[in-house]
Amino acid sequence: MCAGAVWTLGQLAQRVGGQLKGDPDAPISRVAPLQTAQPGDISFLAQPRYRKQLAATRATAVILSSDDLEICPVAALVVDYPSVAYARIAALLNPVPRQEGIHPAAVVSAASRIHPSAWVGPLCVVEEGVQIGARASIGPGCMIGRNSRIDEDSILLAQVSLCPGSQIGRRVLIHPGVVIGSDGFGLANDNGVWVKIPQLGRVRIGDDVEIGANTTIDRGALDDTVIEEGVKLDNQIQVAHNVRIGAHTAIAACVGIAGSTTIGKRCTIAGGVGINGHIEIADDVHITGMTMVTKSIFQPGVYSSGIPVEPNAVWKKNVVRFRQLEDIVRRLKALEQGGDETAS
Repeated sequence: MCAGAVWTLGQLAQRVGGQLKGDPDAPISRVAPLQTAQPGDISFLAQPRYRKQLAATRATAVILSSDDLEICPVAALVVDYPSVAYARIAALLNPVPRQEGIHPAAVVSAASRIHPSAWVGPLCVVEEGVQIGARASIGPGCMIGRNSRIDEDSILLAQVSLCPGSQIGRRVLIHPGVVIGSDGFGLANDNGVWVKIPQLGRVRIGDDVEIGANTTIDRGALDDTVIEEGVKLDNQIQVAHNVRIGAHTAIAACVGIAGSTTIGKRCTIAGGVGINGHIEIADDVHITGMTMVTKSIFQPGVYSSGIPVEPNAVWKKNVVRFRQLEDIVRRLKALEQGGDETAS
């Protein structure tokens, strides 16, 4: 349960464009699950399996679709997409607290430009040439490298590192421990000795992007690494140098994207996926968990690879059969050739 600002049901209905069935003056101050909600709370129903909880809820109101209106025992806010309306209402009821100014424990270069309405927290380091826009918030312990830019209304939580030249758009949310603009893994082999290739590009993050905790995004080798507007990245994702991720793509945790790969718009990539370097993925591609992407995907659709979980004994038998596959193919070809000779 979360509490913050107080709105009336009528005000919330106007903000999300929903149809209200109930008292428009009823006050709402919290969001809560159906089974634990109390008066003053608003909850939501997005999946049919929770209809039993709806029947017993004590919430003041529930966000739901027209399909569930008849079984709702309390006030209802009827919308086409309950999860989307819930997300917007939860944000209204829980506004992010804002601060202004520079904490005395921050180290800020005199050659940086920080808007008076921005906040720079304790133990931050802001190097020369940095620009921080209006209402931006830099959490404790952040490192903002020289010539980086953070546009208005963006939020960096604790201990985010922006390496030199990083560009952050508007309304970007970056969670703790993120590193943006570190060197890509660029090496040349000189007779068995690795020689580091200087990484001379930057990272450019578009507007309305969210980046989860401990995700790393490497700077480009020559061109920039680019994360387009509206992209959502989960925790612990590795984005290598020169990658480009298209607008409104969402990527779940523990995905690794090798260098110089381009991912299209509106894609979804589930957890644990590995993506090879120097390939292209089209718009509207959806990749299921633990898939290994080794080549370009040029058509939209759903893609998978790997073996789903099965009982250990079955898996062991299948491993044995897999090891026998080459011999089975050889014997099958011999049988086919023998059959051809008999037929002739």
